[in-house]
Amino acid sequence: MSPPLADRLRFIDPFYVMECAKAADEIARSPACDTALGGRPMIYLNIGEPDFTAPPPVLQAAQACLGAGRTQYTAATGLPALREAISQWYAQRFGLDVPARRIVVTAGASAALQLATLALVNPGDEVLLPDPSYPCNRHFVAAAGGQAVLLPAGAESRFQLDTAAVQAAWNPRTRGVLLASPSNPTGTSIAPDEMGRIVQAVRERNGFAIVDEIYLGLSYDDQFAASALQFGEDVISINSFSKYFSMTGWRLGWMVLPERLVAPVERLAQNLFICASSVAQQAALACFTPEAIATYEDRRTAFRARRDFIVPALQQLGFGVPVVPDGAFYVWCDVSAHASSSWDFCFDMMHKAHVALTPGRDFGPQAGERFMRLSFANSLPQLQEAVRRLSQAL
Repeated sequence: MSPPLADRLRFIDPFYVMECAKAADEIARSPACDTALGGRPMIYLNIGEPDFTAPPPVLQAAQACLGAGRTQYTAATGLPALREAISQWYAQRFGLDVPARRIVVTAGASAALQLATLALVNPGDEVLLPDPSYPCNRHFVAAAGGQAVLLPAGAESRFQLDTAAVQAAWNPRTRGVLLASPSNPTGTSIAPDEMGRIVQAVRERNGFAIVDEIYLGLSYDDQFAASALQFGEDVISINSFSKYFSMTGWRLGWMVLPERLVAPVERLAQNLFICASSVAQQAALACFTPEAIATYEDRRTAFRARRDFIVPALQQLGFGVPVVPDGAFYVWCDVSAHASSSWDFCFDMMHKAHVALTPGRDFGPQAGERFMRLSFANSLPQLQEAVRRLSQAL
């Protein structure tokens, strides 16, 4: 007999995004996708991974680090030079004074979210999230023994929580909110004035506000391109080198904490992770050079151009796009004009058009069957070909 599994696994759903990705890869290996046999290769618009990789200064910094043998452990809070570089980035880009001592470098944003929830959530605590939202965020809450409470959020609130929803749902068991701006899967942001009101409502109830800002560098509309950190030192911001900085597989992120939380989170990080990759940290120092920043801004312009192509193209094909994304690289699309189930629709398009898309099932029950997520992290020619194939299939 095998030992029983831990009870917490009952509250961790499968990650359907990755299940769909496995199915797409299986189809991609079939004769129908073999170009040597006249097939059409799979076009991947399902995964949130930029097609751009780390720019030359970052790769050169990593190579120099390896060549010099600088691969030892770092402090659990990260390289002091990297924490200082992140601090300066906040000052230069957002006009914010974020001291390096409040910044903790982590093994990706996922580690930051795990550390934050473990530090703040007790068994039975409730944490408010929007529906739709990134599935792993609610699972971090569940893994800490808490209960993620998904509040339906529609187009009228940009698929985000607003102050009224937070106030109405708050009860004695509520511990805080976990927001994302810009959001995965919708690519929409919370307007700064609304974010300020949410933070104040949470503060009045002695709760915590965790804001996932991993797509903040990829904002396309100045009115939303602001960090929640402007609303007080009690805001916890999660960020990453994966998206704007194009370092997905390097597994490097950071969090900005109230000073009182730095030591407790450091204690958790020492025990759970030791430290983030020292090579990735050394390489990330080069992310903030003028050459690298210029490259990232060029890429942000390219992402905006892709958005400006794909949104009207989807609308012309009959998909509903209730809110145009203002950040990240996702479009949250209503497929109900073509199918009653986004799950069936996405698998149908994988087989018929060889275009991989993500059904909405992962992101919450409110509209998961009606909506799908399309990632425009792929190149413009690939997006154009995908639209041609979808048009044919439909």
